[in-house]
Amino acid sequence: MTPHPSPLTPASSQITTRFAPSPTGLLHLGNVRTALLNWLYARKHGGCFLLRFEDTDRDRSEQQYIDAIQDDLMWLGLNWDGDVLFQSEHARNHTEALEKLAEQGLAYRCFCSETQLNLDRKLATSRGLPPRYSGRCRDLNAAESARRAESEPFVWRLKVHADAGEVIVPDVLHGDITFALRDLDDPVVVRSDGSFTFLLPNAVDDAIDGITHAVRGDDHLTNSAYQVWLLQQLGYQPPHYLHHGLLLGEDGAKLSKRSGSHSVAELRGDGLLPGALFQAMARLGHPNMPEEAHNVVALIEHFHAELVSTSSVRWSDEEMWRWHTRLLHELDAETVAPMIQPYLPAVSAQRLTAFASLIGRNIERTEDAAHYQRLLDLRAPLDADALAVIQEAGGDFYQAALDAWYDTTDGTDGRDSSEADWKGWAAAVKAATGCKGRGLFMPLRVALTGAQHGPEMSAVVAFLDEYGEKNAVAIRLADAKRLAES
Repeated sequence: MTPHPSPLTPASSQITTRFAPSPTGLLHLGNVRTALLNWLYARKHGGCFLLRFEDTDRDRSEQQYIDAIQDDLMWLGLNWDGDVLFQSEHARNHTEALEKLAEQGLAYRCFCSETQLNLDRKLATSRGLPPRYSGRCRDLNAAESARRAESEPFVWRLKVHADAGEVIVPDVLHGDITFALRDLDDPVVVRSDGSFTFLLPNAVDDAIDGITHAVRGDDHLTNSAYQVWLLQQLGYQPPHYLHHGLLLGEDGAKLSKRSGSHSVAELRGDGLLPGALFQAMARLGHPNMPEEAHNVVALIEHFHAELVSTSSVRWSDEEMWRWHTRLLHELDAETVAPMIQPYLPAVSAQRLTAFASLIGRNIERTEDAAHYQRLLDLRAPLDADALAVIQEAGGDFYQAALDAWYDTTDGTDGRDSSEADWKGWAAAVKAATGCKGRGLFMPLRVALTGAQHGPEMSAVVAFLDEYGEKNAVAIRLADAKRLAES
């Protein structure tokens, strides 16, 4: 089957997409992808992106989730057009649609018990047939159906299954997909408690809201066939669909909130940059997205829906955090400073910004700033590995480093000496101790920064010289000597 572009182009009609979550939980990665792809498609074509809450499950829908989902979408930058829509506001339309289908003989009450349905499925399977609904109640006349409804529980089904005929799902990624009616079931659209299932309200709302394109996972293909059939019977124009491959977890299982998918709230709490989630998600199944597209404008420019993979794709936390680190390193110190402040002792804004400028490219996450607290506060605890480096170097090494520091700074704290540079000091320590390479540089780095890796030592010395307390370098060397000898 050859994929083809949708006949509905931006030149002929405005493209309108939607994100339609159920407000029964937090926004998770699986529905982030749905929202993102619909948003990108609309923005690419200068169209509209609508937000509609499918809130007809009164027992599970909660205002807190409505608020949280909106907050998460705004944090991600997925702004919607117009007012927020609610499926519950279309309840009358859903009922009228069902009544119209029933009047046409295209919807009927089904009184079969779950026990009876299970027996029918087992019987069909034993005969090598698909376990579809047997059609036991399909041809009940209206009078009998109404009479039984007064005393028996029932559901409503669509009368889709037929020996002949077909339904064609228009799909931008796959091309037209044809379903034979003999291969389709009679799906339940109203439960025995009177509540609608997903199929009818979702389709009717799309028609009412003017949805022209719906981007969704290919696990909805059969649902789409039922909805196209339903909309055509009601006289509506079905939207064009884009059924992409499913989002899988790193273990290869379908990613969902039930399978441990991250919530956006959780990732926000972990300090993730919204751009990192946006970048990682937009590139999934879109291998032609250039590496240098680092902002939303560039992603929209290079997004091509016809290139989105119809095969399953695997999510990678590592790739998301790689983007986080990359984008973090592109931020200026003024932006990074308030992000790292919660992990550090209280210091002046000027000192914090200088600190952010010093370590900004040496952290992968904002909390990593805590590894360098010794630059701001000598009382900051050292981890076991850093303490081991100090003790291995020994007190004599740090005494020699102290002597060399005072020699190279003419006995001052370094603030008035242009010669108080890292290279000169390191050379003097090397000459005095005979240490070189890692044995020379690592003990000095740990003494000053508290970490075994980090910024260039010349920048560390310059930072302490300008923003540290008086004699900041000497004080840290003396403290390291104390720790080495304790």
